[in-house]
Amino acid sequence: MDATTQQRKVTLGCPHCGRLNRVNLARAAEGPKCGECGRAIELDRPVHLADDSFARVIADAQVPVLVDFYADWCGPCKMMAPVLDEMARARMGNVLIAKLDTDRNQQTAARFGISSIPTLIVFKGGREVDRQIGALPRQRLDAILDAAIR
Repeated sequence: MDATTQQRKVTLGCPHCGRLNRVNLARAAEGPKCGECGRAIELDRPVHLADDSFARVIADAQVPVLVDFYADWCGPCKMMAPVLDEMARARMGNVLIAKLDTDRNQQTAARFGISSIPTLIVFKGGREVDRQIGALPRQRLDAILDAAIR
């Protein structure tokens, strides 16, 4: 295994059973499966985070992670959803696109001082490297992620 492959791992909760799995994003196109229930861990769409998994996912990620702090009732958040879906598909294997519902996960939202939504935060090496508030065009999000990859 070369150095590039070794540095593209993330820890993700299975959307079906909740078990945390270590996933190699270099092999994302092969369709990773949960080690517990055997069901697919789909990386071609944003992954959903929660209070109990957030810190571990961010800390363990060996790629930049873009987290959309959102709420179901938020109009601008709904506008961002298809953009983030596209980005997850286009950048699958190189970055992780994630979402955190601030209504259901108030602990994490408070920890990061989320007072307006959508708030988009990029994490790299477990630390926040960029924060944007409000709906953004795809080109701006791509530029932010490209800067985080460098």
